Amino acid sequence: MWSLSVPWWEFVLRGVIVYLFLLVFLRLTGRRQTGQYAPFDLVLLLILSNAVQNSMNAGDNSLVGGLICAATLLLCHALLAQLTYRYERVAAWVDGTPQVLVQAGQVDLRCMRRELLTADDLAAALRAGGSLHLHEVERATLETNGTITVVLKKR
Repeated sequence: MWSLSVPWWEFVLRGVIVYLFLLVFLRLTGRRQTGQYAPFDLVLLLILSNAVQNSMNAGDNSLVGGLICAATLLLCHALLAQLTYRYERVAAWVDGTPQVLVQAGQVDLRCMRRELLTADDLAAALRAGGSLHLHEVERATLETNGTITVVLKKR
């Protein structure tokens, strides 16, 4: 329980590598994957966590090894939070930038394709924003957290 099968620094190195890999992977898959969890998205995240477990702990099941991995991930997360807070360029890369999906009732289909959003996804967001018709929408924006905000035209 207390003895490590690999040196402590290897847990740290493995944790940092896995953290960065998953950060890049999830960032490249788009905001939809992080902001709107469908059942298959949640299953993917659970399987990912299981898949990378052994790459982080090198087969070591000791308590100390698990605590080192957990501490490494928490420190990576805290460091990334500080970097995104202090540097706009890092925040833009990690979080992305808001994308306008609808402007003055016109849908940007290229943006929809790039963000892997379907017409049904957009329609659901518009309904949630109080619009039943596209011509009522002044602007709909895919935010960096994956939600879609809707601004209606003035009546």
